[in-house]
Amino acid sequence: MKKTILIVEDDLDILFAVTTFLENEGYAVYNAENGKAALEILKKHDLPNLILLDMLMPVMDGWKFSSEFVPIYDSKAPIIVMTAASDAAQRAKDIHADGWIGKPFSLDELLAMIKKYERT
Repeated sequence: MKKTILIVEDDLDILFAVTTFLENEGYAVYNAENGKAALEILKKHDLPNLILLDMLMPVMDGWKFSSEFVPIYDSKAPIIVMTAASDAAQRAKDIHADGWIGKPFSLDELLAMIKKYERT
């Protein structure tokens, strides 16, 4: 069975590129353009092996998503924050994420981060 990744990202270019890359790497990928849409996806599917989470998004940002996700799912899916912010490590720490990757990133860097944290 394929491992699944939920990508929560409002930049459609990044969303498309990362989705295409991960599908080519053998992952099943769910996409959400904001935290609210991500929570709706989680209601309909099994918990993914990993969540890639942008922080600054319309409708529901990464902080709000995390504050609603963790009490419901008890952090059983690792979260990697994807952000262009200079304080990326602090943002990841703020939401108790497992890791972070700064934008722009290479797809190889992203894959290495996923392999490090994905739930088996």
